[in-house]
Amino acid sequence: MKRFRRHGQESQRDRIKQELFQFNKTVEHGFPHQPSALGFSPSLQLLAIGTRSGAIKLYGAPGVEFMGLHDENAAVTQVHFMPHQVELVTLLDDNSLHMWTLRGHKGLSELLEIGRFTLTGPPGAPPSVTRVTAVLAHSSGELLLLGTEGGHVFIVEVPGFRELEERNISLDQVASSVPDDYIGRRNLEHVEALQENPVNPNQVVIGYGRGLMVIWDLEKQCAIQHIPATQQLESVWWTEDGSYILSSHSDGSYCRWMVGSEDVNEEEEKSDIPYGHFPCKAISKIVQLPAKKGPPFLLFSGGMPRASYGDRHCITVIHGKTHVALDFTSRIIDFFVIRDGPHHTGDPSALVVLVEEELVVIDLQTEGWPVIQTPYLVPLHSSAITCSHHVSAIPLKLWERVIAAGELQNTHYSKKPWPLTGGQNLAPDPPQRDLLLTGHEDGTVRFWDASGVCLYPMYKLSTAAVFHTDADPNDNMNQGAEGEWPPFRKVGCFDPYSDDPRLGIQKIHLCKYSGYLTVAGTAGQILVMELNDEAAEQTVEAKVVDLLQGQEGFRWKGHTRLDVREDPVLFPPGFQPFTLVQCQPPAVVTALTLHSEWKLVAFGTSHGFGLYDYQQKNNVLIKCTLNPSDQLAMEGPLSRVKSIKKSLRQSFRRIRRSRVSLRKPHVNNAAKLQEANARLEAELAEMELAPVQRKIEARSSDDSFTGLVRTLYFADTFLSDSSHNTPSLWAGTNGGCVFAYMLRVPPVERRADEPVTAQPAKEIQLMHRAPVVGIVVLDGHGAPLPEPLEVAHDLARSPDMQGSHHLLVISEEQFKVFTLPKVSAKMKLKLTAVDGSRVRRAGVAWFGSNRTEDYGESGLVVLTNQGDVHVVSLPQVKMQVHYPCIRKEDVSGIASCVFTKHGQGFYLISPSEFERFSLSTRYVVEPRCLVEAPLQSGPSSKHRTLSDGASSTHLNRHNSEDPESAARRVMEHALLNDEKVLEEIQKSLEGDQTSFLENNVKSAVA
Repeated sequence: MKRFRRHGQESQRDRIKQELFQFNKTVEHGFPHQPSALGFSPSLQLLAIGTRSGAIKLYGAPGVEFMGLHDENAAVTQVHFMPHQVELVTLLDDNSLHMWTLRGHKGLSELLEIGRFTLTGPPGAPPSVTRVTAVLAHSSGELLLLGTEGGHVFIVEVPGFRELEERNISLDQVASSVPDDYIGRRNLEHVEALQENPVNPNQVVIGYGRGLMVIWDLEKQCAIQHIPATQQLESVWWTEDGSYILSSHSDGSYCRWMVGSEDVNEEEEKSDIPYGHFPCKAISKIVQLPAKKGPPFLLFSGGMPRASYGDRHCITVIHGKTHVALDFTSRIIDFFVIRDGPHHTGDPSALVVLVEEELVVIDLQTEGWPVIQTPYLVPLHSSAITCSHHVSAIPLKLWERVIAAGELQNTHYSKKPWPLTGGQNLAPDPPQRDLLLTGHEDGTVRFWDASGVCLYPMYKLSTAAVFHTDADPNDNMNQGAEGEWPPFRKVGCFDPYSDDPRLGIQKIHLCKYSGYLTVAGTAGQILVMELNDEAAEQTVEAKVVDLLQGQEGFRWKGHTRLDVREDPVLFPPGFQPFTLVQCQPPAVVTALTLHSEWKLVAFGTSHGFGLYDYQQKNNVLIKCTLNPSDQLAMEGPLSRVKSIKKSLRQSFRRIRRSRVSLRKPHVNNAAKLQEANARLEAELAEMELAPVQRKIEARSSDDSFTGLVRTLYFADTFLSDSSHNTPSLWAGTNGGCVFAYMLRVPPVERRADEPVTAQPAKEIQLMHRAPVVGIVVLDGHGAPLPEPLEVAHDLARSPDMQGSHHLLVISEEQFKVFTLPKVSAKMKLKLTAVDGSRVRRAGVAWFGSNRTEDYGESGLVVLTNQGDVHVVSLPQVKMQVHYPCIRKEDVSGIASCVFTKHGQGFYLISPSEFERFSLSTRYVVEPRCLVEAPLQSGPSSKHRTLSDGASSTHLNRHNSEDPESAARRVMEHALLNDEKVLEEIQKSLEGDQTSFLENNVKSAVA
């Protein structure tokens, strides 16, 4: 009977779990890694970006985002929207073409692949015959023109990808219509460009690599004009009235040709090399658009003088007498221009440029052509991200003050709204205001609005002004000198160069209630800041803390500390530093926490930890945790991931020591040898990415960095006896040691005068010496203690001080609960001994039920070195659910993960992108958007129904899945992080599969 009842309880628990926990990868924030292609649909007002890893991303109005992933592990080289439709075509560098559509499902749109196609030439023909180099999506919406390396143009019917062989334009047909003297001089080479006549859809211009351009009539299937340019062709543009063709060339020139019935036998009508007659780089793309008033806009990329400015990435914009060379921060991928008017045929309003590291949008209608702030696709890595910190449920007052400080920094941006308006964002308003703070290598901290789908930049804080750095304050990078030629103007914010790597931010802690912020850096600097709405000039005094405490025999071999400015510094409105703690030796700060109610900040390095009173600007406590054998901790820049060389070297030294000891007769030889072998195995197992082991060897205290402080925690709990609670500080180290200190904090009225004191209360040494990654105190109800000031602001229930408190120590290998104040072990949950994984990140989260508003549970969220996410119940420490989240090979992704207080998380999938995931059923932030087909009269509306009917017969094999799993599969993609070997293996494995799929599609089409 008992067994049956228990089974019922378990099934009830399973139901509760389903109501609380659900794993979803929801959205990718930031800028796509290694973009390779850009597309734009004026009718849908959507832009598309293809990447080298085969991803395709669509963006419209803020919050309108779609993502797809090609099965082939190949780069996207071109993206073309079908005019006036919701379909787009991608070309990959494996020469395959893919058709995608935005299909409605349950009131929302989803991006689906509906067909794929690869050109096949006649038997025995070389691959160059069918290697696609140019694609034209015809305005009829029914045809794709594919120009190839062999000089042929294939015409394909879409969406069925049926080749119309009778309409193909072969090289022989073109050659026969061109004067013999031109053909005799040179081979035509590949098709470089295809453009449609804007006023006559039956005419297209075919541009060949060697310079020849031929205007071809698709209906009559004959050439009606040839344009014999002599320079290597780069791009072609047909002006809107159909009367001129512009061509740009590899020598930095562009030419204007009149379109007429007669052949242009004489030299080109107008040739221009914009940047002089010294050798120039190629003009890779040229665009000319009319303006209602005044001369047209001319835009082109490249064309810079090769010797002087060959390394610049420029787009030139010329409008009348205004001539600007926009100088970008990285290589230009592509650009397009957005136009005004209901049919998007009016004046140019914005220039959108995709460069390798960011998206830049220029307002072409405001004087000075300012940049428009991007609401998404912001380069998170404008300086490399070094750490992250998430703060949930920000009070409105603080939120508004941060926004106000950020707006003062953004006065140089255009006031125009975001010009891309495609789609409808149907996601509900976020339930709360969330901040994501990222620390960067250049000493900046960036504040992002992480409440919704768009990760929006709010405010940027720089700490460099506090220190003397190599940067010259007179460097004005923004504007070129007056009268300079070319007239450069620097645009974009990607700037990966740091004045001094010691400025790098390593830890951040923000108190959302008091507005205090503390940040810590690479050279042992800890800054405490306060939010001020006015600019202020002040001197920041440095308090030096000697963490070695006079220990003999240690000499720091790493970097020196940063020099603090002694003069007053003018700080702009926002967070302003008022005190600085400098650790000696100046090692990386590895742990940091702030208690704004007690006005205390605790910090730790690889040498020890300290407690600082930032109200009285005094040191309260300094504790050296260095082990006598921790010589490695003195060697400078600390990396948690040991180098393989160093690990092997240490292991061999240990073996050597054991061999030496073998010669000593009085030592137990077998035992020593066994111990050395066990250590070597442990070292090698630690280096492996998936050390599956059942038995945990106790770690030696000789291991490096045992004194490194991994976690610090403030708690008001019971340390001396069970009737008197007291403020306390807890510290956990890499050697499995936990230190507890009792703090005496004077009452508020005497807080400014009386000192805060700390005295040692407890010390726990974990048996296996596993690094302590987290410490949590649970109140009498088993709930984690609230944050400082949380209860005072009525945002949390007062902790239960009647029942006994418990201490939860999270080590890399297990979760252990101790009773307080006795500190006796009560229960534990082993992790490493069960599945071999180790804890890398841990955080406490609240999970609300999706069925009943008033039910929820606290849980411990854990990420392991295998990339799995676990939820552990509190206070019973029982495993609830676990999900695979990050690839175990992605060490940097695992190291970058940060959890939120409501069961979500962020981790870097590339240097420039965060993947957001959710473990909660109640709190899910994901794109929910709808894109409707534009209303179009005429032939394309007839095609609309045809395409909907046809597309169902060309469904990709994935579309049989339910939409949720299809979407999950799409979002599951992981960037390859330059793992060239994995790429090669994957390509070879996928080769057979791709050809099989292509054959299937072709047979279906036939």
